[in-house]
Amino acid sequence: MNNRENSIAVVTGAGSGIGRAIATELAGRGFFVVATDRDLDAARETAAKFGGGARYLDVTDPDSSTLVAQEVGAEHGGIDVWVSNAGISKMQSFVDTSPADLRQTLAVNLEGIFLCGQAAARVMITAGIAGTIINTASMAGKQGRVPYLADYVASKFGVVGLTQAMAFELAPYNITVNSVCPGYVATPMQDRELGWEAGLRGVPPETVRQLWIDDTPLGRLETAEDVARAVAFLASPDARFITGEALAVNGGAFMD
Repeated sequence: MNNRENSIAVVTGAGSGIGRAIATELAGRGFFVVATDRDLDAARETAAKFGGGARYLDVTDPDSSTLVAQEVGAEHGGIDVWVSNAGISKMQSFVDTSPADLRQTLAVNLEGIFLCGQAAARVMITAGIAGTIINTASMAGKQGRVPYLADYVASKFGVVGLTQAMAFELAPYNITVNSVCPGYVATPMQDRELGWEAGLRGVPPETVRQLWIDDTPLGRLETAEDVARAVAFLASPDARFITGEALAVNGGAFMD
């Protein structure tokens, strides 16, 4: 971190769900947060909650991520924390997943984190900031025993490995890189997944919801705020000697 009055954080996919919760949590802890999303109106709605900034960002476009990182860095004297959170999912059987769906999932969930990480790291290195990059992975990035999400699993395993590679290469610049691995998080994305999985299993959505709860030793669905607090820890001085880790935040649904 630097000695400026407010440290600067950028959060991707901040228009809703986990991203919105992360942005709000970091703002509550004294960061000036720039909420980014492909839906600029949603990003602005998030930023309005705490008086932060909002920018359009398509994480699959290297020019878009570079522009956001450079402009935020120029306006605020650097970037202290970058949270690559934007992600997508679509539940379907492995044999029915189309090449187009596979490419789209990898483009957003893995390539997006790669491109944004590059953009953020370049700004941090140029400004001489001992920054922090945090990537949203998933417990599906630690186990393949996840039904109907083969392309998603592949992308999130990639995020966990990429996080380690980034951490190793950026350590000489005192930039830490970690990921968080949420479980069954109650978000709009989860609502869609409930419907998809229920249809694929031929059962009501409430049956699937209960299956997820039963699979979680702490006995409830995870909230976006649960994830946000873990991200805030990784962004704090308390975590400065942690890098290359994939922090499980899933209520015990998967333990490693």
